[in-house]
Amino acid sequence: MPRPKGSKNKPRNVKATVDFAAQITEKQAAKEAATAEIASITANIDALKADLKTKKAALKSIDKEIARIEAKKIKAETKAAESAKKAEAEDVLKKLLASGMTADEILEKLK
Repeated sequence: MPRPKGSKNKPRNVKATVDFAAQITEKQAAKEAATAEIASITANIDALKADLKTKKAALKSIDKEIARIEAKKIKAETKAAESAKKAEAEDVLKKLLASGMTADEILEKLK
């Protein structure tokens, strides 16, 4: 007959009684804490989304105002340039008339 392997003096594992009820209550408490944290984060995200929406609306209105002001600036610059050209043309015309040129000669030069 063959010999059994292993020591006969080996300590035997005695299974300890596991408290399943305590583990369940511990996990439920962790679940409730996680749920509360998720709700808090969700509320924070909703508040930030609302804030973002108002900021985007304000930015859009500012962009519109900038475009309107730029259009007015361009219009004023063109008007000033036209008036400057007109004043320059009048000065040239006065100088030519003062130098003794006739209106017909001035028109020929302008063409």
